[in-house]
Amino acid sequence: MRWDDIDKQVCSVARALSVVGERWTMLILRDAFFGTRRFDQFQSNLGITRHRLSERLGKLVEQGVLVKVPYHDRPVRYEYRLTRKGLGLYPVLMSLAVWGDEWMDNGEGAPLEWVHQTCGHKTTPTLTCSECGEALRPEEVKPQLGPALKQPGLSQETASLRDIPALLQRSV
Repeated sequence: MRWDDIDKQVCSVARALSVVGERWTMLILRDAFFGTRRFDQFQSNLGITRHRLSERLGKLVEQGVLVKVPYHDRPVRYEYRLTRKGLGLYPVLMSLAVWGDEWMDNGEGAPLEWVHQTCGHKTTPTLTCSECGEALRPEEVKPQLGPALKQPGLSQETASLRDIPALLQRSV
């Protein structure tokens, strides 16, 4: 399968990567969460070429992650704001930051610390179970087939973990 067709897979990770799976895209989103709104601000912060930035912003707008809002009439100038769909990527960015802090800090410590404004304490974002609130660890979470993968003759019980990658590559 070609990378351009990755969004055709029935896999949620592949579909998400079709939108945000390019490194400049994630850095654009990081800056958007920090309040960057304007094209020149993104370019200055990131050092990205105008052409590449224009492509990435266009794709994020096309995918509904950002919305273009005019802020100046003559000439017309736009700023880019996160949509609800874009705000939904916050846990992804926070998880990447935590991973980077733990594994990529070169022994210097985290570049940023996170403060929960509600309680005023420094926090380390964690992935937790929506039902019991416990931290999720890979050895304690098991995937099972969801509605998009249900096939005649294949049940959650008969599908093994080894079957799942091939099932996820199936095109829709």
